[in-house]
Amino acid sequence: MHNGKVRLTVCAALLTFAGGLATPAVAQATPTRIPVTETAYNAPAVYGRAAYLIDATTGKVQLSKQASKRMPVASLTKVMTAFVVLKEAKLTDTVTITSADVEHADDNGATSADLRPGDKVAVKDLLYGLMLPSGADAAHALARTYGPGLDGFVAKMNATAHRLGLKDTRYVNADGLPMSGGDGYSTARDQARLAEVALRDATFTAVTSSRRHHVPSTADHRSYTWINTNKMLDTPGALGVKTGFTQAAGFCLTFAADRDGHRLVGVILGESVSNRRFETAANLLDWARTA
Repeated sequence: MHNGKVRLTVCAALLTFAGGLATPAVAQATPTRIPVTETAYNAPAVYGRAAYLIDATTGKVQLSKQASKRMPVASLTKVMTAFVVLKEAKLTDTVTITSADVEHADDNGATSADLRPGDKVAVKDLLYGLMLPSGADAAHALARTYGPGLDGFVAKMNATAHRLGLKDTRYVNADGLPMSGGDGYSTARDQARLAEVALRDATFTAVTSSRRHHVPSTADHRSYTWINTNKMLDTPGALGVKTGFTQAAGFCLTFAADRDGHRLVGVILGESVSNRRFETAANLLDWARTA
Protein backbone atom coordinates (compact mmCIF):
# COMPACT_ATOMS: atom_id res chain seq x y z
CA MET A 1 0.00 0.00 0.00
CA HIS A 2 1.25 3.50 -0.82
CA ASN A 3 -0.29 6.74 0.48
CA GLY A 4 -3.34 4.83 1.74
CA LYS A 5 -4.10 3.50 -1.74
CA VAL A 6 -4.06 -0.01 -3.05
CA ARG A 7 -3.18 -0.89 -6.59
CA LEU A 8 -5.76 -3.39 -7.58
CA THR A 9 -6.63 -5.00 -10.84
CA VAL A 10 -10.12 -4.18 -12.01
CA CYS A 11 -11.88 -6.18 -14.62
CA ALA A 12 -15.25 -5.86 -16.27
CA ALA A 13 -17.30 -9.02 -16.06
CA LEU A 14 -20.94 -9.80 -16.41
CA LEU A 15 -22.29 -12.50 -14.15
CA THR A 16 -24.49 -15.44 -14.96
CA PHE A 17 -26.76 -16.71 -12.20
CA ALA A 18 -29.21 -19.56 -12.30
CA GLY A 19 -32.49 -19.02 -10.56
CA GLY A 20 -33.34 -15.82 -8.76
CA LEU A 21 -36.60 -14.45 -7.48
CA ALA A 22 -38.31 -11.11 -7.91
CA THR A 23 -36.36 -8.73 -10.19
CA PRO A 24 -35.27 -5.56 -8.39
CA ALA A 25 -35.90 -2.05 -9.64
CA VAL A 26 -32.25 -1.79 -10.67
CA ALA A 27 -31.51 -3.54 -13.96
CA GLN A 28 -29.51 -6.76 -13.92
CA ALA A 29 -26.44 -7.54 -15.99
CA THR A 30 -26.50 -9.49 -19.24
CA PRO A 31 -24.83 -12.92 -18.89
CA THR A 32 -21.74 -12.17 -21.00
CA ARG A 33 -18.11 -12.01 -19.97
CA ILE A 34 -15.79 -9.11 -20.77
CA PRO A 35 -11.99 -9.28 -20.34
CA VAL A 36 -9.91 -7.10 -18.04
CA THR A 37 -9.96 -3.53 -19.33
CA GLU A 38 -8.25 -1.26 -16.82
CA THR A 39 -6.34 -0.95 -13.57
CA ALA A 40 -7.58 1.29 -10.76
CA TYR A 41 -4.80 3.29 -9.16
CA ASN A 42 -7.06 5.50 -7.07
CA ALA A 43 -9.15 2.95 -5.19
CA PRO A 44 -9.62 3.52 -1.44
CA ALA A 45 -7.37 1.54 0.89
CA VAL A 46 -8.67 -1.97 1.62
CA TYR A 47 -7.15 -3.55 4.73
CA GLY A 48 -9.06 -6.83 4.67
CA ARG A 49 -7.35 -9.91 3.31
CA ALA A 50 -9.82 -10.10 0.41
CA ALA A 51 -12.37 -7.81 -1.21
CA TYR A 52 -14.60 -7.62 -4.25
CA LEU A 53 -16.91 -4.92 -5.58
CA ILE A 54 -19.15 -5.19 -8.61
CA ASP A 55 -21.62 -2.94 -10.35
CA ALA A 56 -24.36 -5.55 -10.68
CA THR A 57 -26.28 -3.37 -13.14
CA THR A 58 -23.54 -3.26 -15.76
CA GLY A 59 -21.56 -6.30 -14.64
CA LYS A 60 -18.37 -4.25 -14.25
CA VAL A 61 -16.02 -5.47 -11.55
CA GLN A 62 -14.87 -2.29 -9.85
CA LEU A 63 -12.36 -3.83 -7.46
CA SER A 64 -10.84 -7.25 -6.85
CA LYS A 65 -8.33 -8.14 -4.13
CA GLN A 66 -7.61 -11.83 -3.52
CA ALA A 67 -11.23 -12.31 -4.61
CA SER A 68 -10.84 -15.99 -5.48
CA LYS A 69 -8.96 -16.95 -2.31
CA ARG A 70 -10.89 -19.55 -0.28
CA MET A 71 -11.44 -18.35 3.25
CA PRO A 72 -13.86 -18.86 6.16
CA VAL A 73 -16.68 -16.31 5.93
CA ALA A 74 -18.23 -16.61 9.41
CA SER A 75 -21.85 -15.41 9.56
CA LEU A 76 -21.91 -14.38 5.92
CA THR A 77 -22.95 -18.04 5.70
CA LYS A 78 -26.40 -16.92 6.85
CA VAL A 79 -27.01 -15.20 3.52
CA MET A 80 -27.20 -18.65 1.95
CA THR A 81 -29.28 -19.92 4.89
CA ALA A 82 -31.85 -17.17 4.32
CA PHE A 83 -31.78 -17.72 0.55
CA VAL A 84 -32.49 -21.44 0.89
CA VAL A 85 -35.25 -20.85 3.44
CA LEU A 86 -36.95 -18.40 1.09
CA LYS A 87 -36.98 -21.16 -1.54
CA GLU A 88 -38.20 -23.88 0.82
CA ALA A 89 -40.66 -22.19 3.18
CA LYS A 90 -43.73 -20.01 3.23
CA LEU A 91 -43.28 -16.78 5.15
CA THR A 92 -46.39 -17.62 7.16
CA ASP A 93 -45.06 -21.03 8.26
CA THR A 94 -44.36 -21.30 11.97
CA VAL A 95 -41.33 -22.96 13.52
CA THR A 96 -41.43 -24.25 17.09
CA ILE A 97 -38.22 -23.30 18.89
CA THR A 98 -36.55 -26.16 20.79
CA SER A 99 -34.05 -26.30 23.62
CA ALA A 100 -31.53 -27.64 21.11
CA ASP A 101 -31.83 -24.45 19.04
CA VAL A 102 -31.13 -22.26 22.03
CA GLU A 103 -28.36 -24.48 23.39
CA HIS A 104 -26.63 -24.50 20.01
CA ALA A 105 -26.04 -20.77 20.29
CA ASP A 106 -25.28 -20.81 24.01
CA ASP A 107 -22.88 -23.75 23.90
CA ASN A 108 -20.88 -22.23 21.03
CA GLY A 109 -20.71 -18.71 22.45
CA ALA A 110 -22.49 -17.51 19.33
CA THR A 111 -24.60 -14.44 18.66
CA SER A 112 -28.24 -15.13 19.41
CA ALA A 113 -31.76 -13.90 18.70
CA ASP A 114 -32.60 -14.84 22.31
CA LEU A 115 -35.29 -17.25 21.19
CA ARG A 116 -37.27 -19.07 23.85
CA PRO A 117 -37.96 -22.83 23.73
CA GLY A 118 -41.60 -23.56 23.01
CA ASP A 119 -42.21 -20.31 21.11
CA LYS A 120 -43.85 -20.74 17.72
CA VAL A 121 -42.38 -18.07 15.45
CA ALA A 122 -43.28 -17.25 11.85
CA VAL A 123 -40.58 -17.88 9.24
CA LYS A 124 -40.72 -14.24 8.18
CA ASP A 125 -39.85 -13.13 11.71
CA LEU A 126 -37.18 -15.80 12.12
CA LEU A 127 -35.45 -14.40 9.03
CA TYR A 128 -35.09 -11.10 10.87
CA GLY A 129 -33.79 -12.98 13.92
CA LEU A 130 -31.30 -14.73 11.64
CA MET A 131 -30.02 -11.67 9.77
CA LEU A 132 -30.25 -8.68 12.14
CA PRO A 133 -28.71 -9.96 15.41
CA SER A 134 -27.16 -12.86 13.46
CA GLY A 135 -28.91 -15.44 15.60
CA ALA A 136 -27.29 -18.87 15.54
CA ASP A 137 -30.39 -20.13 17.35
CA ALA A 138 -32.56 -18.90 14.47
CA ALA A 139 -30.21 -20.54 11.96
CA HIS A 140 -30.38 -23.83 13.84
CA ALA A 141 -34.19 -23.73 14.05
CA LEU A 142 -34.62 -22.95 10.35
CA ALA A 143 -32.06 -25.53 9.19
CA ARG A 144 -33.51 -28.22 11.44
CA THR A 145 -36.99 -27.57 10.07
CA TYR A 146 -36.28 -27.13 6.38
CA GLY A 147 -33.56 -29.73 5.81
CA PRO A 148 -35.32 -31.47 7.27
CA GLY A 149 -32.43 -31.93 9.69
CA LEU A 150 -29.15 -30.03 9.77
CA ASP A 151 -27.32 -32.31 7.35
CA GLY A 152 -30.17 -32.15 4.87
CA PHE A 153 -30.19 -28.36 5.01
CA VAL A 154 -26.43 -28.09 4.49
CA ALA A 155 -26.79 -30.36 1.46
CA LYS A 156 -29.37 -27.93 0.08
CA MET A 157 -27.00 -25.02 0.72
CA ASN A 158 -24.22 -26.70 -1.23
CA ALA A 159 -26.55 -27.76 -4.03
CA THR A 160 -27.71 -24.15 -4.33
CA ALA A 161 -24.12 -22.92 -4.37
CA HIS A 162 -23.39 -25.36 -7.21
CA ARG A 163 -26.46 -24.22 -9.12
CA LEU A 164 -25.41 -20.58 -8.80
CA GLY A 165 -21.91 -21.35 -10.05
CA LEU A 166 -20.18 -20.69 -6.73
CA LYS A 167 -17.30 -23.03 -7.47
CA ASP A 168 -15.13 -21.99 -4.53
CA THR A 169 -17.76 -22.33 -1.81
CA ARG A 170 -18.42 -25.15 0.63
CA TYR A 171 -20.83 -24.97 3.55
CA VAL A 172 -20.61 -27.22 6.61
CA ASN A 173 -23.35 -25.63 8.71
CA ALA A 174 -26.06 -22.99 8.54
CA ASP A 175 -24.39 -20.33 10.69
CA GLY A 176 -20.67 -20.17 9.84
CA LEU A 177 -19.46 -21.22 13.29
CA PRO A 178 -16.15 -23.14 13.45
CA MET A 179 -16.51 -26.91 13.40
CA SER A 180 -14.14 -29.55 14.74
CA GLY A 181 -14.40 -31.53 11.52
CA GLY A 182 -13.29 -28.59 9.40
CA ASP A 183 -14.72 -25.20 8.56
CA GLY A 184 -16.57 -24.21 5.44
CA TYR A 185 -15.11 -21.70 3.03
CA SER A 186 -16.01 -19.30 0.27
CA THR A 187 -14.49 -16.35 -1.55
CA ALA A 188 -15.21 -12.65 -1.76
CA ARG A 189 -16.28 -13.13 -5.37
CA ASP A 190 -18.67 -15.99 -4.63
CA GLN A 191 -20.25 -14.16 -1.71
CA ALA A 192 -20.83 -11.07 -3.84
CA ARG A 193 -22.45 -13.20 -6.52
CA LEU A 194 -24.69 -14.84 -3.94
CA ALA A 195 -25.71 -11.48 -2.47
CA GLU A 196 -26.56 -10.11 -5.90
CA VAL A 197 -28.95 -12.97 -6.54
CA ALA A 198 -30.43 -12.95 -3.04
CA LEU A 199 -31.15 -9.23 -3.31
CA ARG A 200 -33.48 -9.95 -6.22
CA ASP A 201 -35.90 -11.24 -3.60
CA ALA A 202 -38.00 -8.43 -2.12
CA THR A 203 -38.35 -10.13 1.27
CA PHE A 204 -34.61 -10.73 1.59
CA THR A 205 -33.92 -7.08 0.74
CA ALA A 206 -36.55 -5.85 3.20
CA VAL A 207 -34.94 -7.90 5.96
CA THR A 208 -31.31 -6.96 5.32
CA SER A 209 -32.07 -3.25 4.93
CA SER A 210 -34.00 -3.03 8.22
CA ARG A 211 -32.33 -1.38 11.19
CA ARG A 212 -34.77 -2.84 13.70
CA HIS A 213 -37.55 -5.43 13.80
CA HIS A 214 -40.12 -5.83 16.56
CA VAL A 215 -42.34 -8.88 17.01
CA PRO A 216 -45.24 -8.25 19.42
CA SER A 217 -46.09 -11.00 21.89
CA THR A 218 -48.93 -13.38 21.06
CA ALA A 219 -50.37 -16.53 22.54
CA ASP A 220 -47.70 -18.42 20.55
CA HIS A 221 -44.58 -16.49 21.53
CA ARG A 222 -43.14 -13.70 23.63
CA SER A 223 -42.19 -10.33 22.13
CA TYR A 224 -38.85 -9.91 20.38
CA THR A 225 -36.92 -6.84 19.27
CA TRP A 226 -33.86 -7.25 17.08
CA ILE A 227 -31.34 -4.57 16.09
CA ASN A 228 -29.22 -4.89 12.97
CA THR A 229 -25.49 -5.29 13.59
CA ASN A 230 -24.76 -3.72 10.18
CA LYS A 231 -23.52 -0.13 10.52
CA MET A 232 -23.74 0.34 6.74
CA LEU A 233 -27.43 1.18 6.92
CA ASP A 234 -26.73 4.91 7.39
CA THR A 235 -25.02 4.92 3.98
CA PRO A 236 -27.18 6.37 1.14
CA GLY A 237 -29.10 3.66 -0.72
CA ALA A 238 -27.82 0.92 1.58
CA LEU A 239 -29.41 -2.55 1.35
CA GLY A 240 -27.40 -4.25 4.12
CA VAL A 241 -26.35 -7.06 3.73
CA LYS A 242 -24.57 -9.07 6.46
CA THR A 243 -21.82 -8.90 9.05
CA GLY A 244 -19.69 -11.77 10.31
CA PHE A 245 -16.88 -12.57 12.70
CA THR A 246 -14.90 -15.52 13.99
CA GLN A 247 -11.27 -15.68 15.06
CA ALA A 248 -10.38 -17.57 11.89
CA ALA A 249 -12.42 -15.42 9.51
CA GLY A 250 -11.74 -12.02 11.05
CA PHE A 251 -14.32 -9.30 10.58
CA CYS A 252 -16.34 -9.83 7.41
CA LEU A 253 -18.96 -7.79 5.59
CA THR A 254 -21.24 -8.19 2.60
CA PHE A 255 -22.60 -4.79 1.60
CA ALA A 256 -24.78 -3.36 -1.16
CA ALA A 257 -26.36 -0.08 -2.16
CA ASP A 258 -28.39 1.40 -4.98
CA ARG A 259 -26.67 4.53 -6.30
CA ASP A 260 -27.69 6.63 -9.31
CA GLY A 261 -29.57 3.75 -10.93
CA HIS A 262 -26.78 1.26 -10.27
CA ARG A 263 -26.70 -1.59 -7.78
CA LEU A 264 -23.28 -1.99 -6.17
CA VAL A 265 -22.50 -5.21 -4.30
CA GLY A 266 -19.32 -5.85 -2.38
CA VAL A 267 -17.61 -8.13 0.14
CA ILE A 268 -14.74 -7.59 2.57
CA LEU A 269 -13.16 -10.63 4.25
CA GLY A 270 -10.51 -10.95 6.92
CA GLU A 271 -10.52 -7.39 8.27
CA SER A 272 -8.70 -7.06 11.60
CA VAL A 273 -10.61 -4.00 12.89
CA SER A 274 -14.37 -4.23 13.26
CA ASN A 275 -15.42 -0.66 12.42
CA ARG A 276 -12.91 -0.28 9.62
CA ARG A 277 -14.82 -2.72 7.40
CA PHE A 278 -17.81 -0.35 7.45
CA GLU A 279 -15.64 2.69 6.72
CA THR A 280 -13.92 0.87 3.89
CA ALA A 281 -17.22 -0.26 2.39
CA ALA A 282 -18.64 3.27 2.53
CA ASN A 283 -15.49 4.64 0.85
CA LEU A 284 -15.67 1.98 -1.86
CA LEU A 285 -19.30 2.79 -2.62
CA ASP A 286 -18.52 6.49 -2.95
CA TRP A 287 -15.48 5.80 -5.09
CA ALA A 288 -17.20 3.31 -7.39
CA ARG A 289 -19.73 5.86 -8.62
CA THR A 290 -16.97 8.24 -9.69
CA ALA A 291 -14.33 5.76 -10.82
